[in-house]
Amino acid sequence: MGEGLTYIKELVSGGLLLSLIGMPILAGMLLFLVPERHKLLKGLLSMLISTGSLLLAVVIYSSDDQLITFADLRFTADQIKPVTDLLMDANRYISFNIDGLSRIILLFTGLFALLINLYGLAYSRENKKVKNFYEYFLVTLGSSFGAILSDNLLLFIFFWGILAITLYRLIPGNDEEGSAAAKKTLILIGASDGIMILGIGILWMLTGKLGMSAISVETNSVLAVVAFLALLTGSFTKAGAFPFHTWIPDYSRYAPATSSALLPASLDKLLGIYFLARITTQLFILNEWLVLILMTIGGVTIIVAVMMALVQHNYKQLLGYHAVSQVGYMILGFGLGSALGVAAGLFHMINNAIYKSGLFLTAGCIESRTGKENIEDLGGLSHSMPVTFGCALIFALSISGLPPFNGFASKWMIYQGIVDSGTQPTLAGKLWFVWLGLAVLGSALTLASFIKFIGGIFLSRRKEEFSRVKEVPLLMWAPLVILALICVIFGFFASSFVIPELLTPVSGAFEFTGTWNSSFILILVGVSIFLGAAIYLSGTIKKFRTEDSYIGGEKFQDQTGFPVTGFYKTIGEFGPIAWLYRKAAEKWFDVYDLSKQVVLWLSHRLSDLHTGVLSSYAFWVIFGLVIMLILVVH
Repeated sequence: MGEGLTYIKELVSGGLLLSLIGMPILAGMLLFLVPERHKLLKGLLSMLISTGSLLLAVVIYSSDDQLITFADLRFTADQIKPVTDLLMDANRYISFNIDGLSRIILLFTGLFALLINLYGLAYSRENKKVKNFYEYFLVTLGSSFGAILSDNLLLFIFFWGILAITLYRLIPGNDEEGSAAAKKTLILIGASDGIMILGIGILWMLTGKLGMSAISVETNSVLAVVAFLALLTGSFTKAGAFPFHTWIPDYSRYAPATSSALLPASLDKLLGIYFLARITTQLFILNEWLVLILMTIGGVTIIVAVMMALVQHNYKQLLGYHAVSQVGYMILGFGLGSALGVAAGLFHMINNAIYKSGLFLTAGCIESRTGKENIEDLGGLSHSMPVTFGCALIFALSISGLPPFNGFASKWMIYQGIVDSGTQPTLAGKLWFVWLGLAVLGSALTLASFIKFIGGIFLSRRKEEFSRVKEVPLLMWAPLVILALICVIFGFFASSFVIPELLTPVSGAFEFTGTWNSSFILILVGVSIFLGAAIYLSGTIKKFRTEDSYIGGEKFQDQTGFPVTGFYKTIGEFGPIAWLYRKAAEKWFDVYDLSKQVVLWLSHRLSDLHTGVLSSYAFWVIFGLVIMLILVVH
């Protein structure tokens, strides 16, 4: 066993790690040379690379913790010695860290990429909207691996920045709305990357170091707090936390299902929360007020996003807002700072990527079969698409935090962590009941909005135009089934396997103040389903006749159908909440729109200064020189 681990370590040090990063990127670049008409060939080659990447991720997951520098990549020393002589200083900037956190994120990144690639082989109709989809898909995968493994902050921001470009390219800009969503995404992500560079610069100034594993800064100075907030902005924008979340609902609405499932649902969440974990548990030692800020943002993110999801009619936009809402739970977990909180935040991050990817892929199945995006335009698809319906139901119950699924397990841990924090003398600890109330309320509202999603799409009256709708092909529903099974397995084996084997090695050991018996709960649910099915079949075993309602001899059943979304309209019309919804519609809380208005206002003011009068220009030149001289003197 020891010799095997030693061999794996040498293999990783000898270039396996670079193969994991470089293979998808190089393959993606080469696929640009293949004509777009050979899209199926590109998809198959991408599938091969994705499979190989997952296998490499599994091998690295089995390796020891280690910090790998450029000099440790020994295969380069002999093969490209002339180049390495020119890069003698590369050790300062090229370093990779394999530890418990990076290993688990690597593993799930590879898994999600493989399943989405498999789905994409059959989802060709929508993928045609995105030119060079598989090329950008592979570059995204390789860059994600690079960001996860990078220990040097400059190397990390290099890979992180590439992901902003691929995110922009994976949404079609075939119409004005799609182009606007793509531009909004690029500007928000790009701006946050610029702010992150500022934070990295401040960290280097404070510590003289760029290696994440070597930095631990107390937030007891203004510069340290500014550096923390700068890096936090990048993490929040990537993950989609309030108030930097507004790109996700728009992206989800206009991007194909494969793009939405790959980035906002899975990889962006994994990367954003991965970096949040690095920030809160490694790079900085947070003071009491920063913890309070984290907990407040987490609670606000949960409620604001789920309230917006409640009133959505476009099911893809509804899923986009829920992708934001779930980030709030992860922030609460890491804000707690305890081993239990960190484990809960990581667990919920993984769970969210599982069921959220499944939900976006489900949305792709619905759209590909019906061509509809609004819930009120659909109905009764459970009979025509039983596999999609069954998987969607499991995903909906999981995200709503119902036992025995994985979402319940991670939310239960977050609830316990919040209750435990009440013993702390800090201000955030004294407000534990606020965070707990917001978290529980968010779960209840999530369930309410998914009743609309499931009821409106699958369980309401079927429209005649969908009478011939059939289930999607095997390649599309197989990834859904795999993700749904993971939701069940991670819920059932949460306390016996997932937490002790996957999470505790990362967060450290902890004890529960309360426990749940996932096996017993699953048995009860199984018995309930069996009894319900038996009772249903006992009443329907005989043939019987169904008739429309009799209303004076007239046929009004179709005309009197009430859409599921109609029940949720009263929420947007209720008192002060209606005012908030109106202001949200006017983009009062959209950082992107507010920033755009400020920039345009400044642009107009500067334009007003261009009067065309020479004396005015001379005045401003002299005024600027005087200011510069004053700054130089002081």
